[in-house]
Amino acid sequence: MTTQMTLDKAKQCIANAVIEAEKTGIKVCIAIVDSGAHLVAFERMDGAFLGSVDIAIKKARTSALFPLESGKLGALIRSEQLTGFELSNENLMAFNGGVPIFAGRTQIGAIGISGGSAEQDLAIAKAGLK
Repeated sequence: MTTQMTLDKAKQCIANAVIEAEKTGIKVCIAIVDSGAHLVAFERMDGAFLGSVDIAIKKARTSALFPLESGKLGALIRSEQLTGFELSNENLMAFNGGVPIFAGRTQIGAIGISGGSAEQDLAIAKAGLK
């Protein structure tokens, strides 16, 4: 089992996410980062929103820097009234679509998806991890 994000692993996550996105007819951007939140791989499906490029990367970074789903971090920010928290770390994206990637108990990176609804982005991100 690899304990770091590799390009091959990132490409497999992207391929899995694309399959799920195509099943649902949603055009998305997919970002894979390593555990330090550095971009490893990125794909923008034909027809995906241009603005989703930045959002997908930020969702992945958010889940790498704070190892939980980006939407769960958003819920925590709101419930604890952590005003401005999402502005830290070069702007976090604290809504669904970012999911950390683990190898066993070790976080090796995260995936970020943008282009659908919050629920669709989360479902596609989770499919990317299969």
